[in-house]
Amino acid sequence: MWLLVGLGNPGPRFLRTRHNLGWLVVSALAESQGLKFFEALSGKAMMAELPGKAYLLLPLTYMNLSGEAVLPAARELSVSPERILVVHDDLDLPLGRLKLVPKGGAGGHRGVLSIISALGTEAFPRMKLGIGRPLKGVSVKDYVLSEFGPEEWPLAEKVIEAGVEAIEVIFSEGLEKAMTLYNRRDLIKN
Repeated sequence: MWLLVGLGNPGPRFLRTRHNLGWLVVSALAESQGLKFFEALSGKAMMAELPGKAYLLLPLTYMNLSGEAVLPAARELSVSPERILVVHDDLDLPLGRLKLVPKGGAGGHRGVLSIISALGTEAFPRMKLGIGRPLKGVSVKDYVLSEFGPEEWPLAEKVIEAGVEAIEVIFSEGLEKAMTLYNRRDLIKN
């Protein structure tokens, strides 16, 4: 079983922000499978189960404290770090790109850093979803907490769709195959 973690911030104010792209991918997977989330871990997360394949986790701790939901979920469900796929936004990739990696550092992402600190390891796979960098003069905090513009949203929807497809490939053919199929795909051109 996998533990799929969609990083984001809870509440309607944050739903369509750049920082919630991971949350949106995991939510879209749940919707495509007809799954319903329920409150879990003493209110620290919303969870759903895809029988025989994965547990889906949406932390309610806010981004920078994501590890406070991931560690108890991993313990309760007996999921080892190499089976925890963290789905999150990434400033270093342009909107329209996603990248799967088997492990690595936080790259400045505080949600990922929180999970590394909580688990005590960097050895868990990630799905990095490109959001690009802010324009000069716009702070990173303001940028990641802003909603996608109307001209960006169709491409964000393509990223969400590709993220769901990549997760389904991970289930059926493994992480390596999904990396081969999706790491070089450019959704801007397709």
